[in-house]
Amino acid sequence: MNTGARPWGAHVSTAGGVDKAPERGEKIGALAVQIFTKNNTRWSGPPIDPQTAARFREESASRKVTTVASHVSYLINLASPDPELLKKSREALVDEIDRADLLGVPYLVFHPGSHVGSGEDEGIRRVAESLEWAMARRPASQAILTLETTAGQGTGLGHTFGQLARIMELAGDEARLGVCVDTCHIFAAGYDLLDKKGYNATFKNFDDEIGLDKIKLFHMNDSKKPQGSRVDRHEHIGKGHIGETGFALLVNDKRFVNTPMVLETPKGPEGREDIKNLAALREMVK
Repeated sequence: MNTGARPWGAHVSTAGGVDKAPERGEKIGALAVQIFTKNNTRWSGPPIDPQTAARFREESASRKVTTVASHVSYLINLASPDPELLKKSREALVDEIDRADLLGVPYLVFHPGSHVGSGEDEGIRRVAESLEWAMARRPASQAILTLETTAGQGTGLGHTFGQLARIMELAGDEARLGVCVDTCHIFAAGYDLLDKKGYNATFKNFDDEIGLDKIKLFHMNDSKKPQGSRVDRHEHIGKGHIGETGFALLVNDKRFVNTPMVLETPKGPEGREDIKNLAALREMVK
């Protein structure tokens, strides 16, 4: 089973080693996967053994699974007003870049961060400076630093396309920056995906603010909460408030036929839910 020529897949476990991820992707019919390269709730992790990295590359090639993205640790906050936390976050991002490069992962996905009450403008400035700092320390890196859209909970940044545009502009070196559009997140942030008119308006807005060429991948998640709730709760495809119409519009949008799409929907250890959600998306293709 696979998704045909479409680069679709899911976030998969790296339990037992990152080199196990491609096989897990193959088992659910994925042509693309997202991974954590270390424990996502810790600042640091053991280095990736070069032999493990080589097996990972070999497995990805032999199983025809393109590892689209590595998602950074959830602890990283590039907008933090706390100097010590900001320093740790920046150093952790550089470590994530090194790990992605070792594995040959092209996209490194991260949440812009939270300004923690210091204000949107100050938070955006710190995120941009953090990216500039990290890119300067790894000038030869091949990993695209990919800002993920957010739902807008609390003081989180990245819930408007305008915020992402400002971060990228201030950071400079925009060729090394991209965006991951999470369907649940943009919907919860207030963007419309419920019908063709709303869908078209949302992506015109994105194109006007940032440019569609900056979309490097999609996180395909329905939403447990309604539009504009600003609450990040993922649901199975077609089972939430976005519903089948929004996803049908997206998978049939010719502009995104070759853009990787990965699930982050709820699942058990065997990934059966991923198989069902990928099947649901395939059935929507006209």
